[in-house]
Amino acid sequence: MEPAGTNQGRGSIEVRKPPVLFAETQAIIARLEKAVRGPFLAYWTSGNGSVCHNDVAAFYEVLKHMGRQKVIYLFLKSSGGNGQASLRIVNLLRQFTERLVVLVPLEAASAATMISLGADEIRMGPLAYLTAVDTSISHDLSPVDRNNYLVSVSQDELNRVIRLWNDAAPGNSDDSNPYKSLYTHVHPLVFGAIDRASSLSMKICEEILSTHVEDEGERERISRHLNSDYPSHSYPIMLREAKRIGLKVVPMADRLNDLLIALNALYSEMGQRALTDYDELNYHDNEILNIIEGSGVGFNYQNDKDWHYRKEERRWVPMNDHSSWRRFGMKGGKVVQTPFHIR
Repeated sequence: MEPAGTNQGRGSIEVRKPPVLFAETQAIIARLEKAVRGPFLAYWTSGNGSVCHNDVAAFYEVLKHMGRQKVIYLFLKSSGGNGQASLRIVNLLRQFTERLVVLVPLEAASAATMISLGADEIRMGPLAYLTAVDTSISHDLSPVDRNNYLVSVSQDELNRVIRLWNDAAPGNSDDSNPYKSLYTHVHPLVFGAIDRASSLSMKICEEILSTHVEDEGERERISRHLNSDYPSHSYPIMLREAKRIGLKVVPMADRLNDLLIALNALYSEMGQRALTDYDELNYHDNEILNIIEGSGVGFNYQNDKDWHYRKEERRWVPMNDHSSWRRFGMKGGKVVQTPFHIR
């Protein structure tokens, strides 16, 4: 049974929807392909979107439409997501091209940085940055925040707490072992899961780099640096530092950067939050999270669901969830939208 008021206002309140600007983005993609003189592919996620496994299926459909190419230029803008999905995306791209060039005008963070590691060349604009790739996870036994949601915990955070504890505690004191106190806040299984995830992150980076870096020692050095040498997961790694790390980066031409910024502006308009409030306990979320687009075809993942606040649990829960992937193309000069089912 639905909570009272979940659909209140549906008959009188118009549900807001994000704009679909496929015709406009296709026009810019045509200009981009002329600028790079090759096939272009865009991968964009909003602030609430992320790199995920379902994206791989959408990538496959776009790459099938493009066919195998000598080079593919990939526009990458994302704040991160699932590292294992990044590995699958790079593996898929490598099956469709001999050479991969990643175009980064803005952020390509965390799991998106992992995707960048699979490129033969990374072109970075004035606003571009990569980040560290150390792993944080939300485990079923993780601590919860004030809204009763699971909190992400990273290996670096735990290591720093333990180091600070050891530096402050006398050598023979009962307080010299931090785990006894930490286990009251972070379950021991979470410690194990984070350590395992950190090892997985190293493995993913090395495997992605192996697609074009033959030196095993160099692959390990770059992977360890990105996983262990930064005090913040979101530390911005810009062009000069990326070169020092050993990544194959070059500055992006101004004209190309301007076109990508224009494309990002359209995607940002499409990805704006379209929320419809019914009352203080219920609202509707209609938001485009992920976009994968090439010449003539595009795929969007769109949230389309109600949210209800359960006071007794102090958290929002989804209701009437119709979120899905949608495929876009042109027919007779008009934008055609069809559902794309992934399970």
